[in-house]
Amino acid sequence: MSDGRLGLPASVSIALGGMIGGGIFSVLGLAATIAGARTWLAFTLAGVVAACAGYSYNRLNAVSDAKGGSVTYVQQFSQNTTLAGMVGWTLLFGYIGSMAMYAYAFGSFTVELAGVHSLLGLPTRPLISALAVAGFVGLNLVGARASGTTENVLVGAKIAILLLVGGWGALYGARSGVLDIGATGGVGVSPLVAAAVSFVAFQGWQLLFYDRDSIRDPDHTIPRAVYVAIVVAVFVYILVAVVATSLLTPQQILEYEHVALAKAAEPFMGRAGYALVSVAALVSTGSAINATLFSGAHFAKGMLSEHLLPDRIGDPTANGVPDRTLVLLGIVTIGFTAAGSLNGVTSFASLSFIVVFGAMSALAFTQRHRTAVNPLPPAVGVVGCATFLVLMTYHLAVDEPNVFGAVILTAVAVFVVELTYFERDRLQRVASAVEDGLEERTSNRP
Repeated sequence: MSDGRLGLPASVSIALGGMIGGGIFSVLGLAATIAGARTWLAFTLAGVVAACAGYSYNRLNAVSDAKGGSVTYVQQFSQNTTLAGMVGWTLLFGYIGSMAMYAYAFGSFTVELAGVHSLLGLPTRPLISALAVAGFVGLNLVGARASGTTENVLVGAKIAILLLVGGWGALYGARSGVLDIGATGGVGVSPLVAAAVSFVAFQGWQLLFYDRDSIRDPDHTIPRAVYVAIVVAVFVYILVAVVATSLLTPQQILEYEHVALAKAAEPFMGRAGYALVSVAALVSTGSAINATLFSGAHFAKGMLSEHLLPDRIGDPTANGVPDRTLVLLGIVTIGFTAAGSLNGVTSFASLSFIVVFGAMSALAFTQRHRTAVNPLPPAVGVVGCATFLVLMTYHLAVDEPNVFGAVILTAVAVFVVELTYFERDRLQRVASAVEDGLEERTSNRP
């Protein structure tokens, strides 16, 4: 008899929902603009690094006394609360960036389907994106969440649509003689840059580590679900990337960007294909906002319980997710998605997960003396994330200077706030010492 907890299929569905649920519709155009016909290679490289990070999470969980995610592992193996807290904050901002990215895509697809690009002289995309986030915050506040069965059906439907579009498109491209995988010419570093930009599309699997209590036999189910989900996601991404880059010119990809896949379906499925992909994108990005908001709020509640977030953010003793936490996450997400560009929020989210996944891979590598940890996957994860970080930073600085400035300023602001919060006692002691010194100098003056 079932105990009501999730088995392997449902766990894979959760992980895939976090990746395919919104990632491919948000990042495909950006990645294709950079890598062109070799976008499929970019997704493959990102998937390999994500799989190595997944291995690192699984092995850390196997050798850890306390089960959990990134913050738990850092606390146990580094014994550094400040570092653990900063990793947690970075991951939380990565979730916010992901939600902002999903909301941006949701608004963009809605605008394209409705054909209403402005209202009273103002662009409608930011408004729709903000309303979408506010709506899902409201649903979570009243406890209206989709059941596990509904989520499984939605994920299955989204994957089926992508496989239909990808398979049909590949067949059409092969028969038309336009199918292109970028086999000619030099490879260059563009697939690596595109892999870094699209890395956020591989972040959903780690949510499983925060749902251990709802998963049957989690020590065996979670590792298998992580690997299966990443492999399936890579396959789907490769398929749709080949179709999109084969059926659209580089100029069209640059123009369509976030709706590139929907436009790629038009040549062989007509307007119905565009509508089908667009509806799938709306459902996907909407459900991704909802799932990430719920999981992110639970993650924040755990940090509140460990005193790694200010008490003003929420009540860790609340029954379920603290209302204040949900509202604050929603407000910050609305700020990101309304004021930021798709490239900006995607780059910020990808950078957050590159840093966290690289850190977890490095942490797993420090445990290579244990028989349960093979040092090769964590080493590949560290090198891959470090490479992505350098190349993405260089790409933004050279090719997207405005985005680079916004992303760097945001990252620096987050880092300063994190450091100020976790080192507040030390900073207060320093300030007191300085103040005492000034008072002593003043009192010694003749």
